[in-house]
Amino acid sequence: MSAIASLFQEAARLAAGFRERAPARHVPRHDYAASLATFDEPLPAAGAEMADVIRQLAEGAEPGLHFMTGPRFFGWVIGGSHPVGVAADFLTSAWGQNAGNHTAAPAAAAVETVSARWLLDILKLPAESSVGFVTGATVANFTCLAAARGEVLRKAGWDADAKGLFGAPEITVLIGDDAHTTVFSALQFLGLGHDRVLRLPTDPMGRIDTAAFTGALDPVVGPCIAILQAGQINTGGFDDFMSLIPALREKGAWVHIDGAFGLWAQASEKFSHLSRGVESADSWATDGHKWLQTPYDCGYAIVRDELAHRRAMTIAASYLPLASEGERDPSHYVPELSRRARGFATWAMLKHLGRDGIAALIDQCCASARLLAEHLQRESGITIVNEVTLNQLILRFATDRPDDESDAITRKTIEKIREEATLFAGGARWRGRDVLRLSVINFQTTADEAQLAADSIIAAFRSVSRG
Repeated sequence: MSAIASLFQEAARLAAGFRERAPARHVPRHDYAASLATFDEPLPAAGAEMADVIRQLAEGAEPGLHFMTGPRFFGWVIGGSHPVGVAADFLTSAWGQNAGNHTAAPAAAAVETVSARWLLDILKLPAESSVGFVTGATVANFTCLAAARGEVLRKAGWDADAKGLFGAPEITVLIGDDAHTTVFSALQFLGLGHDRVLRLPTDPMGRIDTAAFTGALDPVVGPCIAILQAGQINTGGFDDFMSLIPALREKGAWVHIDGAFGLWAQASEKFSHLSRGVESADSWATDGHKWLQTPYDCGYAIVRDELAHRRAMTIAASYLPLASEGERDPSHYVPELSRRARGFATWAMLKHLGRDGIAALIDQCCASARLLAEHLQRESGITIVNEVTLNQLILRFATDRPDDESDAITRKTIEKIREEATLFAGGARWRGRDVLRLSVINFQTTADEAQLAADSIIAAFRSVSRG
């Protein structure tokens, strides 16, 4: 066996071992300080054997790894990195393709073309839209809003790509008060400012208040970008696209949807009513490494107007080949030239699951979320704060006591859950109060896993309450 074959087999053995071992703990044994101590050494003068390096890496890293790929990881909104996507990602790394253009990486460019078409199909978005394969929803929002910025200013007679923003007409940016923090970051990166926006009031689910929206929209004139949300990060709430988008159209606004996980409701007959009207927007940002279960990093920037998309992103140089009619350069739709061939893992997951499999996966996660909520709310003192319309839950403990006391017990319960390590979930602040967040978005989270998680949370709460 060659040295390369032996090395790759060892890496695969270590990877499979990590996945196949049922973890006794759902939180890392090592924190950052312990992990740093494990790896902290002077740069060696002499190199080490390839297989030894890989084994030492696995030995050193595993104690500091979260079991994010497991069925009871409910922290943040993180998919399970499905084995098929991981295997495709292994190949992507081994092939070592720079997916910048179709000449340098024909297969990578071709797979992105097909995967983009499949994504638009399953998400029920306009077939003429273009898709950029980016690192995740953060960069997807940035990319889409770059296209929006350029287009609304172009219509106002200003070329932002050539002239920048110095002296440009002012852009009104409308955004819900409970939008995700990464959208504000994208606005910052684009020179539009994270505070220089018109923040719209929201309802208890974090959805834009349609009545307040109408009043805020009346005085808006000139270039305008509106950012709506499919799936609020804490509650899973969806803005009312059927009401908001037509009103924004009358103002000539570019409508962008932050749909990092919620846009995938489009793929399910049971939950597509939540996103009704979302296809009428101008751009959409979503992730593959959430419900599609691709490995990190993988997200999609989708823009209805392909020309506006390419204007904002195309990188040109004399040494780079030009794309002819019928050809597609991946770098024309993302803010990168040298980049990973993310289309391979996307293609593999779409091919493996198919339309029915993706719908079933979404339905299973949402059913498990509802089951969690049903079991938890039977316990006196536990309150589910949000309407469980999709896959997100937020809950408070000891809600029969004063708010400050409930906050303290909620924090202690979260600590106890982490100590017990049967599952992982995180805390947050919602409407000024402490809550436990649960995000059910792993392909392995079945009804049985949901029941086990609910029992563990209830046991932690009872233990804290007795203490």
